[in-house]
Amino acid sequence: MKKLKISHLVAVFFCSAILMFSSNAKAQYRTGAGLLIDFGDGATLVGPHIKHFFSANNAVEGAVLFNNNFTSIQALYQYHQGISGAEGLQWYLGAGPAFSFANSNSDISLVGTLGLDYKITNAPLALSFDWRPRMEFYDGGSDFLPGRFGLGFRFVFK
Repeated sequence: MKKLKISHLVAVFFCSAILMFSSNAKAQYRTGAGLLIDFGDGATLVGPHIKHFFSANNAVEGAVLFNNNFTSIQALYQYHQGISGAEGLQWYLGAGPAFSFANSNSDISLVGTLGLDYKITNAPLALSFDWRPRMEFYDGGSDFLPGRFGLGFRFVFK
């Protein structure tokens, strides 16, 4: 069962890597920073995050998220693609690691992401909503959290 879950996340990563070379779209913005809310299965996490496009379709998103005595640091690669006829709206797909610390415990997770990013026309603001399934690995086992979502609010720097 665990191998099946990990293989799905690996497949998502390889699909995004293949897609990375398939388009020449122009990035809507270069860098945006703001607030991310990660919610769903388990605790709700809130904290600062930043998204930076290093090419038209390729971005990295970093976040430091908090809840009570819990901290999560994550870095996700994301492949972006524009949606025809919807100015400012892109879909994205990606994955990356998350490192979590709570009291004297720590774990590592593999986080997938599939969502929408909207850059508001004529305003320095971007919004995102995504599905963030997470595979956690910790001392003594692992856990799959399919019902995680993210809501991001960013101020855009050109």
